[in-house]
Amino acid sequence: MAFELSEKLTLPQLLRAALEKPRPNALLERASGLWVATSSSDLLLRIERVACAIRFSGASAGDRVALVARNSVDWLVANYATVFCGCVAVPIYPTQALDHTAHILRHSGAKLAFVDSHATVQRIRSSGAPVERFVVFESDDADGMRAFESVGDSVRTANRALPGAYEAALHPDDLAVLAYTSGTTGDPKGVMLSHDNIGFDARSAAQSALADLREDAPALSVLPFSHIYEHTIAYVFAIARVAHYICHDPEQLAGDMREVRPEVMTAVPRVFDRVLAVVTERALSAGGVKAKLIPWALETGRRYARAQTFEAGARLLLRARYALARSLVLNELRSRLGLDQMRFFVSGSAALHVDTAMTFLGIGVPILQGYGLTEASPVVAASRFERNRFGFAGQALAGVELRAAPDGEILTRGRHVMHGYYRDPQASAAVLEGGWLHTGDIGEVDEDGFLRVTDRKREIFKTDTGKWVSPARVEAAIKRSPLIRQAMVVGDGRPFPCALICPNWELVRLKVGADASDSGATLAARAGVNELLRRTVEERTNELASYERIRRIVVVPEEFSVEGGELSPAMKVKRRLVETRYAAQIDMAYGMPLATPA
Repeated sequence: MAFELSEKLTLPQLLRAALEKPRPNALLERASGLWVATSSSDLLLRIERVACAIRFSGASAGDRVALVARNSVDWLVANYATVFCGCVAVPIYPTQALDHTAHILRHSGAKLAFVDSHATVQRIRSSGAPVERFVVFESDDADGMRAFESVGDSVRTANRALPGAYEAALHPDDLAVLAYTSGTTGDPKGVMLSHDNIGFDARSAAQSALADLREDAPALSVLPFSHIYEHTIAYVFAIARVAHYICHDPEQLAGDMREVRPEVMTAVPRVFDRVLAVVTERALSAGGVKAKLIPWALETGRRYARAQTFEAGARLLLRARYALARSLVLNELRSRLGLDQMRFFVSGSAALHVDTAMTFLGIGVPILQGYGLTEASPVVAASRFERNRFGFAGQALAGVELRAAPDGEILTRGRHVMHGYYRDPQASAAVLEGGWLHTGDIGEVDEDGFLRVTDRKREIFKTDTGKWVSPARVEAAIKRSPLIRQAMVVGDGRPFPCALICPNWELVRLKVGADASDSGATLAARAGVNELLRRTVEERTNELASYERIRRIVVVPEEFSVEGGELSPAMKVKRRLVETRYAAQIDMAYGMPLATPA
């Protein structure tokens, strides 16, 4: 593409340049079990039609348009059309807690919303949010996407200059996206991101961390477009002109990966942990030789990758074992998982434990870590395939400034930084103090510019012995076990840390010989289950400092979820809520008496 990174662009300018070359497979998604492609020319035509329909519906430049739906081609069309016609996209996670959804819709002032189903319409209406009109992707009625697009087609046909006129009125510093933060505490804040914020960040990532993506290479999206991470990655994939496959539902990921056999994919640590847990679970379910051979092969691959990466290299015996593990298990496993063409994964949003990275490297797939946040559009730093340091989040993108403050807080400055929080000048001034974005994360930048993120500034706590504990570090160690899906560490002002554990109940049932019908609540009450999980946590944290080790656990019967309110849409635990919800169990774990009711 001819544009220099220094040149400011609107998102329509960026997308038109990306789509100008005819390609049959710009976007692909499943329909009735088959992968259906949208060409670059058809995609651009659909964007123009929907852009005209949005403005014809009564929306003016600068008006907010919400998107409350799962990933699909329609989602991207609606999103791109919104910014093409000068409106502002407000992406909302479809299963976000209803009170947060209602707050975002009210706070943003969105009058038009694209949704995936009539059930979503009813859900939003029940919240009392003042949305005037809905366009339903899955409807064939008058309120459906096809009917809406047909109106836009008529408007565009009558005045072909309209799409260009909308775009000509735009400026790169105009607001393009109002992305609400996860809201781990209090109501979500609206992050104001301009055309240039997102366009600059996407181009910088495409020209640096993801510079060698092959045109028309299969790339797969599973993370929600409603989160700014995959939202911006969609622009990166458009710039790189890959064949962008869309996974509609994370539950379909395994099948989609086997069929697509992607060369690149973005993910979060939870995805990698789930893959390893499922592999282990199936091996144990199969019993016999597989129950021992597959875990042995994964462990051998991890040990080999660690020796090759962090030590002087694997010794002869380990090399021989790894060769055997590859021939017996790992090569076939890589193919069975749909990873035989995978060049690399890109991991973001949360800390990835080095053991997880080493296990995948042992299988033959490197994971490149990155770092970012919504307020930074979001990518700040990323690893590069040719300069990947495991355990680090890479180096700053081109044109991005990055440093650590004296107290360890990570600061960044550049065109990727938001314009502020919507209707909240006080919070904006606080986080943008001194011209730098104060990320709230703690880390360090080494002499080569590589970033290591250690924790959230507000989440580090001090035990009553005066020791500071980084919960993210301990949690990452615990979640290495396939027996554990999620973990949250507490201990502020306590004698030692305690962990709330969400087990992988399928695997736990196999380990203890429980019935498939036994619920999580039933299993959590069993002494044998608690002992198994306690030993597992103890083993996973025995390499940590003595003051970091977990001495007590609380077994949580159900997984933390967005729907249950314990997770943000970015899959981050809402610590205050969870600690309040399980306060009695935490007190019991520490051996403290329950509070007497007033």
